[in-house]
Amino acid sequence: MSKNEAAGDPDCTEVLEEGSRSILLSLASQLRKGMDLHRVTLPTFVLEPRSMLERITDFFSHPDYLLEASKQDDQVQRFIDVVRYYLSGWHIKPKGVKKPYNPVLGEFYRCQYNYADNTEGYYVAEQVSHHPPISAYYYASPDNGIIISGDIRPKSKFLGNSAATLMQGSSHIIFTKRHNERYDIVMPNMYARGILFGTMTLELGDTSSVRCISSDLICDLEFKTKGFFSGQWNTVVGKIKRESTGEVLFEISGQWSNEIYIKMNKASSKNTLFDVKESKIFPKTVAPESEQEHNESQRQWSALTDAIRKRDMDAATDAKTAVEDAQRHNAKIREDEGVEWRPRFFDTKNDDFCLQIADKLDFNEPEEAKKRLKNFIFTKHEETFNRDANNQPATQAPATST
Repeated sequence: MSKNEAAGDPDCTEVLEEGSRSILLSLASQLRKGMDLHRVTLPTFVLEPRSMLERITDFFSHPDYLLEASKQDDQVQRFIDVVRYYLSGWHIKPKGVKKPYNPVLGEFYRCQYNYADNTEGYYVAEQVSHHPPISAYYYASPDNGIIISGDIRPKSKFLGNSAATLMQGSSHIIFTKRHNERYDIVMPNMYARGILFGTMTLELGDTSSVRCISSDLICDLEFKTKGFFSGQWNTVVGKIKRESTGEVLFEISGQWSNEIYIKMNKASSKNTLFDVKESKIFPKTVAPESEQEHNESQRQWSALTDAIRKRDMDAATDAKTAVEDAQRHNAKIREDEGVEWRPRFFDTKNDDFCLQIADKLDFNEPEEAKKRLKNFIFTKHEETFNRDANNQPATQAPATST
């Protein structure tokens, strides 16, 4: 990335064609400031060609940092490694201002990771609620004693010339072996600027944190939005502190889209914490669409994704509408038949969503844990519950026991 690219960050900005801008202006005329945007149908040209359930996997794209952290004996260095891992996931995004698909109720995404040391990781995410929208997810690598779980509860607001997505929900990283630690993460918010006039820009903003109660460490982060006349794109600053005393141990600064630095408190020299230019995205293994169930993300949205990639916005609108109409159709059938919808992979526990078999997984017996996870996540279910308007399978069969 050149100096000019780093300063202007063209990947975060987008100049819309006049027709697209007119569509947004027409849409905005129906909105009022502070209005919840979840029920507003967005035009397809602002969509990223994948679901939010798949978008979450961006945070598993640099696994080496987390694998190293799980084996690190020094408590403070282990915490730094977790912070590095968390910050490494934000740079992955399409060019311009794009939003992933809103998952429909019962939609799910699953994949597997095969690491260089012959260990594995397994991931599943499911849309467990539609009103309000909630996406629950679970990742585990039994060989390495790592769990990442949580949920995302986005709340979108219209702010005039901007739209905000408030990233509510919870996220936890758990080391089950050796350290028995849990790291609690609070996400920053997202802002789409210039949606009515000016250049459209996507920014992260507000505060975020990584916290480990058992080690008495917290990293307070601030994702700064660019000022009108000054500042850089995508700036992040933060401090790693002893939570009980407020003692600052390290300071963090840089751009989450470029390079992030760390230095000891009050030191003059700094070291690279994460460099986008040197990073490589680790691949995941996903079943071909033809082998996926009808409500798996990639197959669910296949026609929309294909149309967006072909830049056929009319076909994209039709495909998006078809999925949304099928969701309403299914909801009507359940209401008429008095059937209560239940998530397939997750249970509700004190307003949190946990994997249904989580309490049956013993990470001290990794082979057995892997067997249970693979059986639970990847076994296909017979799709017999509801049918869409074309008599095609639309939602999952009732959950089966494991």
